[in-house]
Amino acid sequence: MSEGPAQVPMMSPNGSVPPIYVPPGYISQVIIEENGVRRVLVLPQQPEFHPGGHSPLHHPPPPPHAHIPAFIPHPAMMPPPHHLYTGMPGGVGDMSSQYISQYHPAHIYSEQDSHSQHGRTALVHRDDRTSKTHERLQKKLKERQGGGGGGQVKDSPPSSPQKSCSSPPAVDIHNGIGGKGPEAEQGQLRHTVSSPGKQTGKRKIRESAELDKEAQALQALLSTINKPVSDIEARGATVSWSAPTKPESENDRKEDDSSFPEPLCYEVSISISGKDGKYQSTYCGEELSATLEHLRPATDYHVRVQAMCNCLQGSPSEAVSFTTLSCEPDPPNPPKKISGTKNSLLLQWKAPCDNGSKIQNYQLQWDEGKGTGAYEQCYYGSLKQYKVTKLSPASRYSFRLAAKNDMGVSEFSEVVDLFTSCSVPLPPFPPELEMAGVTWLCLKWQRPASSPKEDDIFYNLEMEEEGSGYGFQTSYNGEELSCTVRNLHRSTKYKFRVAAYNSEGKSNPSQVVEFITKPDIPGCPCKPVLRGRVLPSSFKMAWDPPKDDGGAEITKYIVELSEGISGSSWGQVYSGPALEHVCEGLKPGCSYQTRVYCMSEGGQSPLSETLQVQTPAVPPGQCQPPRLVGKPKAREVQLRWGPPQVDGGSPVTCYSVELSGPQSEESREVYQGPDLDCSVGGLLPGKTYSIRLKAANKAGFGPLSERFEVTTGPGAPEQCKAPSTTCKSPSCVVVTWEAPPCNGAPVTEFRLEWGAAEGSMQICYSGPGVSHEMKGLLPATNYFCRVQLQSYDTPPSPVYSPSTCLGIYWDPPCDHGSEITSYLIDIGERQPITVGPVTKHIIQNLQPDTSYRIRIQALNSLGAAPFSHTFKLKTKPLPPQPPRLECTAFSHQTLRLKWGDGPAKATSDALQYQLQMGDKNGRFISLYKGPCHTHKVQRLNESTSYTFRIQAFNEAGEGPFSNVYTFTTPRSPPAPLKAPKVERLDDNSCEVTWEALPPMKGDPVIYSLQCMTGNSDFKQAYRGSATSFSVQNLQASSDYRFRVCAVRQCQDAPELSGPYSPTVTLSSQRNDAALAGSVAGSASRTGTECSRARQSLSDEQCAFLLLMVFAVIAILIAFVIHIKLENKKPN
Repeated sequence: MSEGPAQVPMMSPNGSVPPIYVPPGYISQVIIEENGVRRVLVLPQQPEFHPGGHSPLHHPPPPPHAHIPAFIPHPAMMPPPHHLYTGMPGGVGDMSSQYISQYHPAHIYSEQDSHSQHGRTALVHRDDRTSKTHERLQKKLKERQGGGGGGQVKDSPPSSPQKSCSSPPAVDIHNGIGGKGPEAEQGQLRHTVSSPGKQTGKRKIRESAELDKEAQALQALLSTINKPVSDIEARGATVSWSAPTKPESENDRKEDDSSFPEPLCYEVSISISGKDGKYQSTYCGEELSATLEHLRPATDYHVRVQAMCNCLQGSPSEAVSFTTLSCEPDPPNPPKKISGTKNSLLLQWKAPCDNGSKIQNYQLQWDEGKGTGAYEQCYYGSLKQYKVTKLSPASRYSFRLAAKNDMGVSEFSEVVDLFTSCSVPLPPFPPELEMAGVTWLCLKWQRPASSPKEDDIFYNLEMEEEGSGYGFQTSYNGEELSCTVRNLHRSTKYKFRVAAYNSEGKSNPSQVVEFITKPDIPGCPCKPVLRGRVLPSSFKMAWDPPKDDGGAEITKYIVELSEGISGSSWGQVYSGPALEHVCEGLKPGCSYQTRVYCMSEGGQSPLSETLQVQTPAVPPGQCQPPRLVGKPKAREVQLRWGPPQVDGGSPVTCYSVELSGPQSEESREVYQGPDLDCSVGGLLPGKTYSIRLKAANKAGFGPLSERFEVTTGPGAPEQCKAPSTTCKSPSCVVVTWEAPPCNGAPVTEFRLEWGAAEGSMQICYSGPGVSHEMKGLLPATNYFCRVQLQSYDTPPSPVYSPSTCLGIYWDPPCDHGSEITSYLIDIGERQPITVGPVTKHIIQNLQPDTSYRIRIQALNSLGAAPFSHTFKLKTKPLPPQPPRLECTAFSHQTLRLKWGDGPAKATSDALQYQLQMGDKNGRFISLYKGPCHTHKVQRLNESTSYTFRIQAFNEAGEGPFSNVYTFTTPRSPPAPLKAPKVERLDDNSCEVTWEALPPMKGDPVIYSLQCMTGNSDFKQAYRGSATSFSVQNLQASSDYRFRVCAVRQCQDAPELSGPYSPTVTLSSQRNDAALAGSVAGSASRTGTECSRARQSLSDEQCAFLLLMVFAVIAILIAFVIHIKLENKKPN
């Protein structure tokens, strides 16, 4: 006996599979192989699993042939369960009808599976070969089903347009225990069908945990539904069934309960994969019949019905298997043209689905090329190809095809138009160049004019490379009218010709044409190099041509230049065929980068490497003349200047200021350094000096600036020389003197002092004269005289505020022979101003921070000239107002003042302040000038009032001074006293003395003495004006500490107490008897004296005294030790 499934060949006279009876526990399945051979497998049925170990409610009926003995095979002969495959994964429709089973499968019977006492199924022993066969069949089943379990199966019966209802999910309830059946576990889909009855909605069946006896009885009643009866057609079937009925015993007992609580609902499910396969719901309603539509002919189906009432669902009925009838084939596809000539066409087609009956013949019809729509039969037979002959060249013929079997003739296919070939085509025109590249040419050509459009013409393009010697080679062969020939050489000439051919032959080639590929882009030129020396404003560069010109001549070179080392901005400076170029107009001391690329017919080359060039620096350019800072002093001027506009390519490191005197053209250097300002001293008052400036960098000094003339301020006149006297008479003397240099200030008067003694001279003359006659003198008497010169500066010119004034000047126009008498200044809306024949004027009384449009007109005796062009000027804003001044902190010697709302430290120098304090003479002296908002005034006197005022200024000018503020310093407390002196008078009293302080600005000073006993607090022992105090009732065993402070008694203010002095200690009395001894007589007296002396000394003095005593004792001890050591030494 073999261990695996056995193969038994069977023959059938009509091609169908006969019924096969199998023993109980086995099923038969048919597998159709690729060659059409049907294989029938007899396999053991897989036992069903019921939860809880209960048997199913319904058992399959016994086999009809009970006389056949049961056959129990050896376990090794029991292959794994197998399923019947009736189609591809998409369904039955994916396989041709001739491969579909054409028989009605026999019923499959199985015995009741035996279970163990504990509800476990018996184990089936399988060998390795049987297990592998089972796994392979399961894998094929999964592949064909496509993993579908939740979606609609392809080619399943579609929904009916008449009725549709929603079916509740299928839930099988076995003996009161809810569980999902195989259909629910696979996620079957519900489909709609048409039914003669009215449509009802599906009702949702809920799962219940426990059922009472009534529900179990109702469920058992629902499970008594009979199997449906089928009325089968080719593409549909009508299914009918009867309602479930109660057994007679129940009817006898409960006649009143014959009706159901609610109307019954029926669900019809259909399967195409066997009775145990996957079922899909196709109908759900209350009718007792349903029509299944859109079925496939000659296909096996299995249908079952299930009754539902309220939330209960009965078991499905026994499945009924049926096979739809065969019918005529499906319409075939149109025939195709395999080949053809100008007189014939070879047609071929494929067989359509035969729908259960083998196709016997095909009917091919054509319109004979007439195009009238009338078709005649040209072929009838079983072959799948046919050659139509005796046709006209280049003609169109229409064909259609139908298939025939035993059931009838199918519909005709779609009409297809086919064409016969023509004669050999004429030579086409030469190819044309559509586009050219470096390594490719795109050509196109035209179809021969004599060839009809229906003719299939092909083209053969041939190419010959110039100088290759290979002749013409085929580059393209096809039916397109264009071609791109690739992998060519750059800038090379190629010859082309084209020939046309069809099924009848090949034409002569066209005329030969020549085309040239484009050149490639050239390579980058070599890196530029310098030629000659680099100048501050130019350099010469050269370069070599690229090594690869790309197959075309270089037409020009382009030079680009970039300033700086970043290379972010490039500019073209040269374009031409030369191989060198001079870059001009450069800045000294700057870095430049230059690069080159070339152009040819092939395009632009890549950029060359970059050449970096550094131009040398030159001395800086001419500076602007220096300007004066502030007013010139008599012997010193403050100058300031700015850097030159041109630094020569190197930072300016030094400036030189040259000064020339008023009477000398020679210049001398008065300053050299990096600063932008300097102070020139050693000048003469009231003299005019000429100043020039020059700047220097690493390349040297630049040119001198234009001259700047400055006049020093007037100074005090020089001392007058001794006057000369001339005696006119014994009582009259004429005194004369010379005027000394005035140093820029005009002489206003001379003062002559005269006296008989040198120390008691008086002014006897005051005036501008240089002589004076003294009369009424005593004869023969010595007199003394001297002269003093007084000069005053010129009166100050009026101050013009830039906020309300505008100063303008202009050049006089041509007067045309008549002198200009006046000018008219028009300032817009204001009244015009008339001035004399001057060229400058100051316009006053204007609004601050306001723009004015000004124009000037000249007038002479002949009339007025046209106005000048309008120019716009703007006055500056008003100077800032003074801030409020406050005193934030004070003491008897200092005052801290604050103004404004800004921080204490300066954050910006846009707004600055000037603080002034008044002196005894009523004049104000500047204390602070700067951007800060606070200032501390020190070294003040106590209880004194001081006056202050403040002013703000910025670029607009100096603002007005604020009102005068008065702040008074408080009184100062008394100074700290030195430590008091304590002297013990007796055992119970002592005297404390301290230094005295003088009265403070008339305020008397008193003193406060405090005493502390032991570790207690200080308590006041005395308060008064005395400088000593006797303390009584002292305790001999206690220590006392004393301190004193001065108190100032103000007349109109509270008292002011000064700090306390250092503390002095009075020690307690010691027992002198304890210190007495044989060697302590004198020491006791000495100790007593030291104790008394210590009582009157301070703590510091006592400590110093003790230190000295210990030092003396140490020296004595050392001296004694030294003497003893000397005596012990041998002689």
